[in-house]
Parts: sequence; C-alpha cells; structure tokens
Amino acid sequence: MFIGNVEIKGYAALAPMAGVADRAFRELCRDFGAAYVVTEMVSAKGVSYNSSKSTELMEVSDRERPAGVQIFGCEPETMAEAAVTAMQFKPEIIDINMGCPAPKVSGNGCGSALMKNPKLCGEIVKAVSNAVNVPVTVKIRKGWDDNSVNAVEVAKICEENGAKAVAVHGRTRSQQYQGKADWNIIREVKQAVSIPVIGNGDILTAEDAQRMYEETGCDLVMIGRGSYGNPFIFREIAARMEGSEYQPPSLEEKMRIMLEHIRLITGLSEKCEELAMHEARKHAAWYMNGYYGSAKFRGRCYQLSSYAEAEALAEEFIELQRSRGIN
Repeated sequence: MFIGNVEIKGYAALAPMAGVADRAFRELCRDFGAAYVVTEMVSAKGVSYNSSKSTELMEVSDRERPAGVQIFGCEPETMAEAAVTAMQFKPEIIDINMGCPAPKVSGNGCGSALMKNPKLCGEIVKAVSNAVNVPVTVKIRKGWDDNSVNAVEVAKICEENGAKAVAVHGRTRSQQYQGKADWNIIREVKQAVSIPVIGNGDILTAEDAQRMYEETGCDLVMIGRGSYGNPFIFREIAARMEGSEYQPPSLEEKMRIMLEHIRLITGLSEKCEELAMHEARKHAAWYMNGYYGSAKFRGRCYQLSSYAEAEALAEEFIELQRSRGIN
C-alpha cells in the first residue's frame, strides 16, 4: 500500500504509544517486520516553547524507516509550525493525533477532544498539509462517546483537507481502553473514504490481524498493546498472512531479545544507566508475561537499576522455567 507517495511494505504497523513506542522499541519492531512505525506523540505547544524533550521525541533513525512523527495540539498554526520543526528529522510522514483519551491531553481540547469539533479537525489537517511536503495522516477514534459516534464524518473532513490516510481506533474516548473495540466503524470509514484506512484496536494475535483485514477491508492494521513484550507479533502476522509456517520464539530467544531491547534503551538514552533502566523496567516485565512464577519476576523487574542485574534476572528466569520443563 501507499500513503501518499510512501510505500508501506508489510502487514502491520506499530501504534504511536506514549511511554512505550520510543526509538528503541520502534527499531526493534521494525527488525521483526513492522511495516511502519510512528513516534510517541509530541506536543506542538511544547515544540513552540523550544522544549528539548519535545524535539528529542521527534528523532527518527534510519533503522526505523518508513516512520512518521506524531504531533498533538488544537491550534492549526502551532501544529503547522511543529510539523515544520519535525521535518529536520526527515520523517516520511507527519501524523496528527486526534485520538488520545488521556485527560491531560483531551482535557485541553487536544487528542480525542478534537472529534467534538470536526471543522477544527479539517483546519488542522489543512494547515499541516500546506506546511510540509510529506504525506499527512490522522489517528482518530470511533467518537467522543456513544452519543457522538462521528468517525466517518471526521475521516471524510480530514480527507477533504489533505489527509493521505486515516487510522481508526474502534473505541470512543469515553471507553478509554476498556470494553471491546468496534471493528464495524473501521469498515464504515473504509467504505466512506478513498484514502487508505488503518485499523486499530484489539489485535493481540496474528489471527486477530487476519480477521480485522477480512471484516473491515482496511488497508493496514496497527498493533498497540499486543506488541507489549512481543515484537515477535509482526513476524507472526506476516507468516499468517503469507500462509507460511510460524515458529514461536523460544524462552531463550525472548530473554535474548529482552536484553537487546534493554541495551537499545540504555544505549540511546542520554540519562545515566540507572535512570535509563527506569524506562526499561516495564518492557522487561512484559517479556515475562505468561510464564510460571512471572508475577514475582515482574515485580523484581521494577527494581532493576543496571543491565547486569537484568542479565542475571533473565538467567534466573530461564533456569526456573527449565526446572518446570518449559522451553
């Protein structure tokens, strides 16, 4: 598929998840076959205030490409200026966040709150599209709540104002991440617009991905929480879609990739090792989900302060599983 003039090769994209989809995880997921990745959301207002943290979040490496930078805000001019700033990192795509349900974002009229004002959605897309020479995409939700389901309306307005693709999360803002994602709304958006539609919500397995393609007709699926501690899901989805045999990762491979992930986090961080490990802790814990005694080990992950400690914990975890006949 193409988003504007950008070719996307593969079957699943990594969702732009704040606090999760940092550069280290994006690089790792691309290694495992993610077709496309998007940065954590970046505050347009923070960029306008010359926030170094906001600018750092925009950095995209060659290993990630094709990659998009996601920005959020509610002022067309400020969003356009942030998009121009992002171009110094040469992203293939600029993505606009109209779906974040977090109160600190939507409470300020940004993220999913924009869906309450479709006209403003169009103005933002138009301003950003006119400011940069790369495709502009939008990530939306089903609507603000069950009484204002307007994903189709917003998607059409975004298309009319220059959006080259739209990603749809099948929950309303009021649902947050609870309940079941409505895939019907993804199908409805797909039928209403001519630009590519990316489906998002409740894809935890390769079977889920295939079913979303079949039930919605979407052009690409986007993986969020299903990727936690599981970059392998992109390889699994590719095998499923191509009808080839998939070999699940062994325990040893999971721990090896967990340690590689931690090395990436600490290596890319400008913080000291101990502080960088704070970012790595949740990821380490996710890799251990589903195994014998994992609750205890996940708790210990949140105490890690060095890579050496992570190595030792991984070895201990492997030994415990082997003692139970688990490989």
